[in-house]
Amino acid sequence: MKDMTQGSIVRHLIGFAVPLILGNFFQLTYNAVDSIILGRFAGKVSLAAAGIANPIMNIMIFFIVGISWGAGVLISEFYGAKNFEKLKHEISTTIAIGFVFTVCVSTVCFVFAVPLLRLVRSPAELIPPSAHYLRIVFCGLLFTFFYNMFAATLRAVGDSKTPIVCVAISAVINGILDFILVALFHWGMTGAAVATVASQAISCVLCIGYVYVREPLIAVRPREFKVDTALMGKTVSYSLATAMQQTVLYVGKLLVQSAVNPLGVDAIATFNAGTKIDDFCYQPEQSIGQAMTTLTAQNHGANNTRRMWLGLRKGLVIEFVYGMLIGAAVIVFRNQLMWLFAGDDEPNVMRLGRQYLFIMACLYTMPAITNGIQGFFRGCGNMKTTVAATTMQMIARAGFSLVLAPHFGIAGVAYACGIGWLVMMLFEVPLLVKKVASLRRAG
Repeated sequence: MKDMTQGSIVRHLIGFAVPLILGNFFQLTYNAVDSIILGRFAGKVSLAAAGIANPIMNIMIFFIVGISWGAGVLISEFYGAKNFEKLKHEISTTIAIGFVFTVCVSTVCFVFAVPLLRLVRSPAELIPPSAHYLRIVFCGLLFTFFYNMFAATLRAVGDSKTPIVCVAISAVINGILDFILVALFHWGMTGAAVATVASQAISCVLCIGYVYVREPLIAVRPREFKVDTALMGKTVSYSLATAMQQTVLYVGKLLVQSAVNPLGVDAIATFNAGTKIDDFCYQPEQSIGQAMTTLTAQNHGANNTRRMWLGLRKGLVIEFVYGMLIGAAVIVFRNQLMWLFAGDDEPNVMRLGRQYLFIMACLYTMPAITNGIQGFFRGCGNMKTTVAATTMQMIARAGFSLVLAPHFGIAGVAYACGIGWLVMMLFEVPLLVKKVASLRRAG
């Protein structure tokens, strides 16, 4: 665990973000490996079906992740203030809330998988395999919640290294199971879904086991478990805000997917592959933003305002430099990246993918800056600002995708992303300037 209220800010941000980046890369391999193996061994129809299923699956998963992030902000504040009794109460309260919510969501989504797929205008031939895939994944959502809850708790107290070990082991197992079940046993999307759930269960067991064996400060024993009604309101407020932010983000992506679906199987397969590559590029930006959240929240709890705005300034510099570097790398290697998913047998998918990735790579500095700003606002407890900004971004992105995709194809979807990020920055930057000015006066 790390106390971020003292010491080098840059060292804290980089030292926290690097393990988180690696952990998120392994996390992303769940879906990326599924897509690569499905595309290579089960064909482009399975790749497209997984692409349609993933946005729906991610809405549910990232709502759960949002609950964990919201609680993590409060845990960071209690840790920064050295209030360890409240810290444990916050953990147990969040576990109770998240468990009930996850069970309800899993049940509803299992039952309504097919209507959800029809809602986003999925091609009829892709609905049965997509629905089957989703139902298996929804059966494992409790593993997803408990892993993310305990991983967020570890990160909130400065430990971003342990979750990477848990998820790295499970990602390797996921890849092995994917190959065995899809490539060797020919289970298709069923094999990919089973591999995903099994690997999530492993990461959950490993993370919880580590906490209870090695970290007694955050290990809530049965006699310590308490649903604190005084904390419940604030926990629900913070968790709901971050969960809604994640949900809005992925509902927007689902609407974007609905703009892509009428373009045909080639465009759907291209978008699935392209967004997987985008996710790998965005994750370091999001990880740096999470590092800024933890540093800001701990110093907010310690009432160290000067260190809060200094962390913002240095974090944004790191974000911008990364956005420039990753954008240049994707432009140079976009052909090789698309080949991982499509290969030489799908020339049209390769052509569309190169076009999409070039446009997106030119825009990567924009989400880098917005992720840094969002991380700072979350650490300050300004959840309404982050939700509003994300909502505006996704409304603009989804709306322009629906307008531009019929005329410009997959390139129109990429242009719409840039418009969405621009709208987000125009909303956030004036509020950020005002917030920093108040912090500097206070510090």
